[in-house]
Amino acid sequence: MNKHISFILACFLGLSSAAQISTAYVPDKVDPDTVEAHELREVRNGAFRVGEKLTYTIHYGWLDAGEAVMEVQESPYKFGDRDAYRIVGSGKSLGGFDWFYRVRDHYETYLDKDGLFPHYFVRNCDEGGHKINQNYRFFPKKSVVATHEGDTLLTPNFVQDMLSSYYYMRALDYSEAERGDVFEVLTLVDGEVFPLKIKYQGKDTIKTRKGKFRCMKFVPVVQEGRIFKTEEDLTVWITDDANKIPVMVKADILVGSIKMEMTDWEGLANSLALVD
Repeated sequence: MNKHISFILACFLGLSSAAQISTAYVPDKVDPDTVEAHELREVRNGAFRVGEKLTYTIHYGWLDAGEAVMEVQESPYKFGDRDAYRIVGSGKSLGGFDWFYRVRDHYETYLDKDGLFPHYFVRNCDEGGHKINQNYRFFPKKSVVATHEGDTLLTPNFVQDMLSSYYYMRALDYSEAERGDVFEVLTLVDGEVFPLKIKYQGKDTIKTRKGKFRCMKFVPVVQEGRIFKTEEDLTVWITDDANKIPVMVKADILVGSIKMEMTDWEGLANSLALVD
């Protein structure tokens, strides 16, 4: 069960439910000097800004089992002539869970301000003594990624990392979405490219410790049978406003149910869809 809690932490911090999808592929290795450069894209972003900080609590039954924090900062670095956000996600186990299965997850992405594609990604995780240390350097003009293992990979244009995919998805326009529509973002996870998919399930109102929110309901499309009974046993409620913030994530797993809800927020770019 503690492993499931660490999975939900990772699932939210990096949308790594993509790791449950079976249609991944390993990108080819390439000499960057042989790849032609292309134009960089621009993406309008009104969903988040520097100063945003979101705090989430993970519940297993009535117990608080973990905490996740997402924060948007100004990057201290430029990437060529490009400005970037420094986005930090962290997760940890709490209370008695910390004694039995200690989780300390740290993610960083340096996200281009104008194009919402990553320049650099860091992942340092310790989950029950199992450690993961990764870093990826993205070269978006050539769609090339240099890995911590010394490989140089040819990826799809503007491929996302585990954390940047979450923020890019927040900038998408869901105003014309109809029930059953699927949104896909290609994401680099553990050296493989995954088609991260979320399916729109309509409008909903969700109640949390901090009040009621008008939401859009989504289900990430995941592989059945490993952690989840069906592909729709992981549900995400995203505020039906210009912020498009996940306020609750609920997972029905083989050993019960885990819920994560937003318990604090600051520095939002827009008004929040709270219901009186």
